[in-house]
Amino acid sequence: HEMLSIDDLEDDMKELCENLVLNKSEDATEEMLKRTAYERACIDAKKKGLPLPRKPRGKPVKRPRLLFDYDKVEPQPAIEPPLPSSYAAQNHIPNPYRNSLCTHEKIMEIRAKATNPNRDSLNIDYAQEESLYPESFPYFVRGRDSMRRYITSLFTSQIAIYDGAMGTMIQNYAKKNKLEEEEYRGARFKDWSCNVKGNNDMLSITQPAVIQDIYRQYLEIGGSNLIGTNTFSSTTIAMADYEMEDYVYELNYEGARLAREVCDEVTARDPSKPRFVVGAIGPTNRTGSISPSVEDPAARNVTFDELVETYFEQIVGLVDGGADILMVETIFDTLNAKAALYAVGEYLECTGLDIPVFVSGTLVDQSGRTLSGQTGEAFYASIRHAKPMCVGLNCALGAIHMRPFVERLSRVVECFMHVYSNAGLPNAMGGYDDTPEDMARENRVFFENGWLNMVGGCCGSTPPHIKAIAEVAKEYAPRKLPDIGRPKMWLSGLEDLVVEDVHNHLGLPFLNVGERCNISGSIKFKKLMMAGDYSSAMDIAKKQVEDGAHVIDINVDDGLLDGLAAMQKFVKIAVTEPEVAKVPFMLDASKFEIVLAGLKWCQGKPIVNSISLKVGEQLFKEQATLLKKHGAAVVVMAFDEKGQAATEEEKVRICKRSYDILVNEVKFPPEDIVFDPNVLTIGTGMEEHANYGVDFIKATKTIKEQCPYVKVSGGISNLSFGFRGVTKIRESIHAVFLHHAILESGMDVGIVNAHEMLSIDDLEDDMKELCENLVLNKSEDATEEMLKRTAYERACIDAKKKGLPLPRKPRGKPVKRPRLLFDYDKVEPQPAIEPPLPSSYAAQNHIPNPYRNSLCTHEKIMEIRAKATNPNRDSLNIDYAQEESLYPESFPYFVRGRDSMRRYITSLFTSQIAIYDGAMGTMIQNYAKKNKLEEEEYRGERFKDWSCNVKG
Repeated sequence: HEMLSIDDLEDDMKELCENLVLNKSEDATEEMLKRTAYERACIDAKKKGLPLPRKPRGKPVKRPRLLFDYDKVEPQPAIEPPLPSSYAAQNHIPNPYRNSLCTHEKIMEIRAKATNPNRDSLNIDYAQEESLYPESFPYFVRGRDSMRRYITSLFTSQIAIYDGAMGTMIQNYAKKNKLEEEEYRGARFKDWSCNVKGNNDMLSITQPAVIQDIYRQYLEIGGSNLIGTNTFSSTTIAMADYEMEDYVYELNYEGARLAREVCDEVTARDPSKPRFVVGAIGPTNRTGSISPSVEDPAARNVTFDELVETYFEQIVGLVDGGADILMVETIFDTLNAKAALYAVGEYLECTGLDIPVFVSGTLVDQSGRTLSGQTGEAFYASIRHAKPMCVGLNCALGAIHMRPFVERLSRVVECFMHVYSNAGLPNAMGGYDDTPEDMARENRVFFENGWLNMVGGCCGSTPPHIKAIAEVAKEYAPRKLPDIGRPKMWLSGLEDLVVEDVHNHLGLPFLNVGERCNISGSIKFKKLMMAGDYSSAMDIAKKQVEDGAHVIDINVDDGLLDGLAAMQKFVKIAVTEPEVAKVPFMLDASKFEIVLAGLKWCQGKPIVNSISLKVGEQLFKEQATLLKKHGAAVVVMAFDEKGQAATEEEKVRICKRSYDILVNEVKFPPEDIVFDPNVLTIGTGMEEHANYGVDFIKATKTIKEQCPYVKVSGGISNLSFGFRGVTKIRESIHAVFLHHAILESGMDVGIVNAHEMLSIDDLEDDMKELCENLVLNKSEDATEEMLKRTAYERACIDAKKKGLPLPRKPRGKPVKRPRLLFDYDKVEPQPAIEPPLPSSYAAQNHIPNPYRNSLCTHEKIMEIRAKATNPNRDSLNIDYAQEESLYPESFPYFVRGRDSMRRYITSLFTSQIAIYDGAMGTMIQNYAKKNKLEEEEYRGERFKDWSCNVKG
């Protein structure tokens, strides 16, 4: 009874079943479950007499993205990792290692607080004689050679060796030697106010020989090319546990100085293998992205600015102590890392130096995510703006557990890659059981696959472990840098997203930015924000992601709301909600300080909306520079000092000017620029608004052509604002607009309500035509016709609410049917040689007028002549023929009676613009002004006794 023939199935149902039964698609089950839920909802709706739900769209066909010339460039081999934009980095200027010349006030303030006993005579310069060692690789002389160039040569010629665990080595030392509270304190801190045992970084001050010996073992036994400083916790934040905040500069200085001395000592024995000091910058014991309170997801125990300040102080100490490289490591919260990298950037800007930066993340378990929830790819996308020279993973896992995550990261990282894993997972006692042979074996897979340029060890590893790994590593070539292709916008929340690779739920190459967490875009959201109901506001954000938003727009602009506080609270809560935070954010505000405050709570890479030249060039550049330092992408509005761009020409002009300033002066990555050329309202009835849609679409293509790699966006709801209240009309207009703007002009991004979006293929033919006429300004009555359709759709809504029959649909503009054509309708037009001829024999044959009117004796003519009043009526001359030989025969000559007047006029009028006379009346009036011309002159002698006045 229930059986169906395959021919009974709808096409989409047939396709779903084919995919499921024949296992044609990985997501066949998921798609069928969606359809099942829809069919179940239809059954329930029919039972309850409710409208049927919207049918699931199914898997869309992906439309191709419009490509420009710069999209077609072939990738080129990379010769080094991406360079920071500073002059020193771009030009590979060697670090002079003369830190005493770095006298920026922020640096001097930190040095002034230094606790080193010999503070006034500290050596902070490490330049070497240029002739100390030979000039070419593998030799290196500080102050002469570029560290950036050296690392590139080293990492492309071999797998470099990093060191192992400092903490493990200190624990091992303590097993054989006394290392208790007393030894941690040393003589200098014997009366310290709290226990300090466990503060390993302190040993650089109180037990320098122990720390130097560990450094030396990694260099001599392990064979390390680079060693990390004993400064993992040397920040004011971490040192607060030991009440040693004031000693941060000294801890970093000594940790780096001791490493510098040992590296120089070992290098001097074999200058062909120089050893380098990596300034270790740990994560601190606080996190910017995670609330310390279960009850309050918006609570935090540290701010971005506090992290930047503490990291800056650490960096000054490390570099003054002789560090060659800076390593932000063991990142469990990317926001902390972004603060550290911001501080590094500030230091390099203050000093003008080029110091390579390494970054190392920590994925806490087999989920492959950081403690704050990011995937490895999202972590990299969040920090790549800092242009690290090497990126990788360390800690938390053993090498065998890291494999899938290292592989995934290796596919996307544009710079060098490293791993320094733990010696397996911790045992029940918190120790590590992997032997040197175990670690070497488990790291081999990284080398075999060409995933690494540097390798070392973390917790549980020792110099013998590093030596064993190095022995295996030397058998393999290092990872090749990936080829350089066209740059792409790479955003991140908890997961990463490459904008150029996105297709939305309609199959369009388009980034859906959800508009519903915008006070001006959602009344419901506004009410929740005004009531302080952030929990319910998060539900709106989650729903947008479910409905197809790739990015969430967050805007809390309202005169009755503290925008600064609201933005920060919303973002702090949102980043703790996995279903919201997995997508990137668009931080949207009319005040720059509000978006900047929100930006400081985003661990991912967001978009900031917006900046513009409206504030003037100088402030525009300052704002853009700040956003570049934070790694945000930016929306740039088509505004300047004169106002908003409305026409195509103005949109292009302002965007091109903005692009040139951002790319050439600020050095802003062009792929991270999103232009908003202003989507303005059409269908208002005002003639000057009718072409706004066309202007935007045309400007989009020109902007994309003239400004390589940028994106073009807009607030799509603005377009149909005049039709608010009827969603079907508005979304139909949007569907047509986006179809043309995306596929024909290359629009990439838009702020939309993803749930309501329609495909152009969803539109009825008559609705599509109405929208095309309105959006593309094809018809003068487009607005009038759309208003009629809007009234009908509104009437339908009311009828449905009241249970009444639907009204009659307006006929709209009729389709003109083609006329039946015959053969003679298909004759091609021919050039005209003269005007159409009357049908008379004389006209048809161009017979000249003989000008012998006396021969015209028709009775009607003769009757008129008989009534003539001419005094000499019987002798009137009415013939005007001329002698045929009077003038030459060809044009421009003319003889009456010989030549055709019709032919002559044709020749005259086709060879020149002929001249006619002027006003007779005017000339008579002019005569009368100079001569007597009154009633008497009008009558003359003949009519002097006329019965009425004749003047005029």
